[in-house]
Amino acid sequence: MSSSSFLPWVLAAVTVFWAVGAYNRLVRLRSDAKSAFARLESELQKQVQLVLACVPPEEEQQASQFSGGSAFWGGLQGAAAQLAASLASARAKPLDAERIAALAAAQEVLGIAWERAERDDAHDLAGPRLPENTSSERSQLVRMAQAATEQFDDAVGRYNQAIAQFPAVMLAWLFGFEPARGLRART
Repeated sequence: MSSSSFLPWVLAAVTVFWAVGAYNRLVRLRSDAKSAFARLESELQKQVQLVLACVPPEEEQQASQFSGGSAFWGGLQGAAAQLAASLASARAKPLDAERIAALAAAQEVLGIAWERAERDDAHDLAGPRLPENTSSERSQLVRMAQAATEQFDDAVGRYNQAIAQFPAVMLAWLFGFEPARGLRART
C-alpha cells in the first residue's frame, strides 16, 4: 500500500477527532452557562423570598388601607411575582434570549419597587412598615445577585464566542447550538 492512500484516512481521522473535541467543548461551555444560571436563579429566588417574608398577611394590609398599606405592599408583591414567574420560565430554557430578557426586565422592576418602598417607608409619618434589617439584607442579596450575574454573563460570553468561531460555527449550526443572551445584555 502506498503512502498516498493513507493520507485520506489520516485526514479523515484528524477531522473526526477534531469534530468530537470541538463538539465536546461546545457542550461543556453550554453546560457551564446553565450551571451559572442555576447559581443566579438561587440568588434571585432569595430576593423573592425576602419580599414574601416582609409582606404582612392580607388582613393587616387591608387594615392599613388608610395609610396606603395595600398599595405599598402591592408593588413589591407584584414585582416579586413577576420575578418568580420569569425565573420559572427561564429555568426551563436558561439560554433562551427572550426568557433571559424577560428575567432582566423583572429584576429591574423588583429593584424599582424596592427603591420606591424604601423611599415611601422613610417618609411615612405613621412609622416604618419594612422590618428593621430589610435594607441591609436586600443590599447583601443584590450584591450576591450581581456577582452571580457576572458569572452567568461571562459563561454566556464564552459559549457565544465558541459557537461563533470558525470552524466550530459549522458544528454549532449542524447540532443546533443557538446564541444565548446574558442578563446584562452587552451592546
